Amino acid sequence: MHRSFEDDLDKLRTRLIRMGSLVEEQVELAFRALLEGNEELAKFIIERDDKVDKLDIKIDKQCQRIFALQQPVASDLRLLLAAIKINNELERIGDMATEIAEYVVADPNIHVLVKDLGIDKMTNAAYTMVKASLDAFVNNDPDLAKHVLPTDSTVDNLEREHVQDIITLMKSDADIIDTGIKLILILGNIERLADHATNIAENVIFLIEAKLVRHRHLEYDPLNPLSLDQGIED
Repeated sequence: MHRSFEDDLDKLRTRLIRMGSLVEEQVELAFRALLEGNEELAKFIIERDDKVDKLDIKIDKQCQRIFALQQPVASDLRLLLAAIKINNELERIGDMATEIAEYVVADPNIHVLVKDLGIDKMTNAAYTMVKASLDAFVNNDPDLAKHVLPTDSTVDNLEREHVQDIITLMKSDADIIDTGIKLILILGNIERLADHATNIAENVIFLIEAKLVRHRHLEYDPLNPLSLDQGIED
């Protein structure tokens, strides 16, 4: 491999890690703003979304340039393919964080209902998925990536439970209908955010092990780590 090609791949990986770090922080701050009703923090997140978008474009152009000038094969090709997909997932996660922040600005008192319903369990699970999927990429750790996948169903279940609770509350108290609808939309953002984190984890597994993962058919038995392999195909 030419030295310049190695340098290009190193720079791409470094930039993607920087993108991941930025997006992870956006998610962390968005959830904090939601739980605290922190309008100023929410505005900061919204303003910084432009930084995420610009970095997304830089990474995309960098991948296109490498494809055009080099002829990547095997692991190098997987890195490029994974980078394109992971970058796209990160940009979408950034969008989800921004949308959550926008709802907080629109209704700063939404945190009262968030606290009453215990939404923090769902935000904690989703944030853990984002962080773990990115840590798996940074550390080339497919096992950590595999442990991200089953958590997606946990987030899905929490969303369904919370939506039902909100609907029940709105039926008994018309005054919270507007806030309740906003919170249902926020829960949808959190659920989709977790889906994107799952996709990142899948791409990490593909990058390192050259395996495609069907995460929706994956069931993890903590007493049988090999159960993860049932959702993975060569």
